[in-house]
Amino acid sequence: MFDFDTIVDRSGTDSAKWDRYKGRDVIPMWVADMDFRSPPAVIRALHERVEHGVFGYSHTPADLLEAVRERLLSSYGWDVAGEWIVWLPGLVCGLHVACQAVGTRGDDVLATTPVYPPFLTAPAHSHRHLVTAPLRSESNRWTFDLDAIEAAITPRTRLLLLCSPHNPVGRVWGRDELADLAEICLRHNVAICSDEIHADLVLDEDKPHIPTATLSPEVAAATITLRAPSKTFNIPGLGCSYAVIPDPQLRAAFKRAMAGIVPHVNVLGFTAALAAYRHGHDWHAALLAYLRSNRDLLEAAIGRMPGLSIAHVEATYLAWIDARQAGFEEPAKAFEAGGVGLSDGAAFGAPGFVRLNFGCPRPLLLEAIERMAKAMQGRPSS
Repeated sequence: MFDFDTIVDRSGTDSAKWDRYKGRDVIPMWVADMDFRSPPAVIRALHERVEHGVFGYSHTPADLLEAVRERLLSSYGWDVAGEWIVWLPGLVCGLHVACQAVGTRGDDVLATTPVYPPFLTAPAHSHRHLVTAPLRSESNRWTFDLDAIEAAITPRTRLLLLCSPHNPVGRVWGRDELADLAEICLRHNVAICSDEIHADLVLDEDKPHIPTATLSPEVAAATITLRAPSKTFNIPGLGCSYAVIPDPQLRAAFKRAMAGIVPHVNVLGFTAALAAYRHGHDWHAALLAYLRSNRDLLEAAIGRMPGLSIAHVEATYLAWIDARQAGFEEPAKAFEAGGVGLSDGAAFGAPGFVRLNFGCPRPLLLEAIERMAKAMQGRPSS
């Protein structure tokens, strides 16, 4: 019913992903931006809105608010009040606002590494001090190191930035893992900002996503949850995200931090989000099936390349590859020279790793795998 195999030519569209290697024979698999057309229902809705021809100031559509509430209830059993939802023009913006809203200048913000780069840069922009604790990798499966997390907390730690599901290691955190982490935060009076933008991209069907705020009323009162339809339905360029903040005081602080700085969501972003949530179910189900197949193909291929190992991707369309034994001084540059553009793990706090976006047509993925295999054959250690 839906075509994910056809390669869409994105040249000439000012694509940040593809223009990075403009004029070069490099397949871009770095930024978290899929190479699929958005759901037909989203495209139709945008055509209809554009045809109207007037693009004045807009407020949140009541239907969209209800669609978000219905989705959270049906997907996670999370009954969210409308007033808990704060709209944002982007999720990274929400990370910055959370850092600004919790605590004061000079306080500490804790993040676990490796992690999505804005987690590591946002605190400083709010005059906060970044503190990190490493995740633990056991048999190529990543987990929280609770002892390291507790040891990293200082008297000035006010906020934990949590990525759930995790980018880049692809974990769907289990209830017990989240509960243990939340217990530490509550005991130390540390608020949680939970980035759950990949919540609807769980690939392992036996590992349901659990919103952090649903663990208990006490955890909900200390949690800012960030969500968006952008990754799920491939509409990141339309800028529509939201925070769910049950606690009135925390929500008020978040809104104060936004005031006069954070712009409103644009009218086409609202239009796309509503169409995606209301009419994108079948496309979303087909996407997940396609991504699972891509993941399985990639994991098997990387497993056949000596010097590389890959963490099993439970969620997201992002693969975290350990290239420390590959013999390259800078793996990302070596693969780029071989014709595949990957994210450098150094930006995530983990030099020697690379991140690969497999949210693309399978022919493109197969070509990228072949190029990586050739690059590995020419590595210095061979």
